[in-house]
Parts: sequence; C-alpha cells; structure tokens
Amino acid sequence: MTKINIVDQLEKQANHMRVNALKLAHASGNSAAHLGPGLSIIEILAVLYGHTMNINSENISDEDRDRFILSKEHGVLAYYSALYENEIILKEDLDSFMKTGSAFLGHPVMNRKKGIEFTSGSLGMGLSLAIGVAMGLKRKRLSNHVYVLLGDGESNEGSVWEGFLSAPHFKLDNLTVIIDRNGIQLGGKTNEILPMNHLETVLEQMGWHVVIVDGHDIEALVDVFDIDSDKPKVVIANTIKGKGVSFMEHSIDWHHAVLTDKLFAEAMEEQVMERE
Repeated sequence: MTKINIVDQLEKQANHMRVNALKLAHASGNSAAHLGPGLSIIEILAVLYGHTMNINSENISDEDRDRFILSKEHGVLAYYSALYENEIILKEDLDSFMKTGSAFLGHPVMNRKKGIEFTSGSLGMGLSLAIGVAMGLKRKRLSNHVYVLLGDGESNEGSVWEGFLSAPHFKLDNLTVIIDRNGIQLGGKTNEILPMNHLETVLEQMGWHVVIVDGHDIEALVDVFDIDSDKPKVVIANTIKGKGVSFMEHSIDWHHAVLTDKLFAEAMEEQVMERE
C-alpha cells in the first residue's frame, strides 16, 4: 500500500471515529460525556491503531503486542471508537457505553480481552504505568513498544515530571509519550493556570527525543510515529479541543456536557465521511 493510500484510509477511519464518538456522547443522554477531550485526539488514535501499533483483534492477548495507555482518561470517546474501528471490540460493546453493567464507562476500566490495558481515573498515573511496562518488556528482552497519551493540563502533575526524569535514565527507547496540547483544561486555559514554557527544550535537556506535530494532520502523524530513536520519545501534538464540531472547538464548555438532539443534529451535519 502506498503512503497516499495509507493516509487516505486513515483519514476515513478518523472521520468514522469522530462520527461514532458523537453518537456515543448523544446516546449517553443526561449522563453527559467528555466531548472536547475525546475529539481532540481522534486523529492521533486513528494513526496509532490503524498504522503504527502492533495491536489487533488477533494478537490482543499476545505478549509481543504493543501497549497503549490512555493516561488522559477523559479521551474515552476516541479510545473506544478506535478499538471498534479496528475490530478489537464489537458494535454491541460500543453501544453499551455508559450503560448499567457495561465494561465501557466514562473512564477506562482494565479489560485486556477488550484491548484496555489499564484502569485510569486519577490524572497523572499513566506515564508511571507506561514506564513500568516498558522496563518490564526490556527485562524480558521483548521488542514491543509502549505508547502513552497525556493531556497538557495533566502534565502539571508532579508524578508526570518524575516520569519525565526517569525514562531517559532507564534508557527506555521502547517508550513513546504523546502530549495532547489542546491548550485547555477543566479549570481554564493551560497557559493561564500553570504555564509550561519551553516544554520541548526542557524535555530535550532531560534526554528525550522530542517532536512537535499538528495533531490533526494524518500524514504528519504517520511520519512522526515512524521515526526510530535510541531515546524515549515525546510527541507534542498541537490540537484543538472539540476538533471537528465548530461550536465545540476551543470551548471549555464542551469539556464534559450533554449533547442534545438539536446539537447532535448540528454536529452530524458538519461531519464529512464516506457514506456506506
């Protein structure tokens, strides 16, 4: 498959994922859903699951699979949509979102048969988990890779900075961290709450291989994730909170909200996807 075909396929997958994320949020009714944080990472997860990672329905229990950890647990709409789009979970799994007895709740709950590696709820946990897994894989002399996705607001946590210091020390070249830099966290704009000026420079000086990318550019994401490095890698993805729905973009109001019938119809009108 040519690169053009790969990118085209991944763009279609991202479109399908965004539509499914909106459907899940709408179906959750008055329980509401984390729309803004989920929509900002659609393209990132489309590329990871559709191209980069060695994870599929056939190897989901194999020791040599790659691992993905959603530290930014508010991104579950994208996470579950990616698992479904890549046939790791079924339509009935997806449709059970937020329903009584479901395995697919508002935060990920560990269910490795369904592709969910770890339970995450309190922010700041995922990088430490990923480092532990990466160290374990190295000690077993396995060649698989660990990917962990953080939010930019979450990256204020002290545990995250302990992780940033630790991974280069342990020479974890089998670890990739993605920071979803959408500029907004629950309490407001990240630069107003706790600025992280010169983040890329600081991480490089710590010993990371740092790459900055447009987090909605499929081709650029493919290129970035294909880079080999002898250091742990950080991908700082510049994104838009609520990406793909005009009235949600850049809005803190859509961090967690109810998607009414009227607004759902408006959001769906804006979507561009392949019609079956």
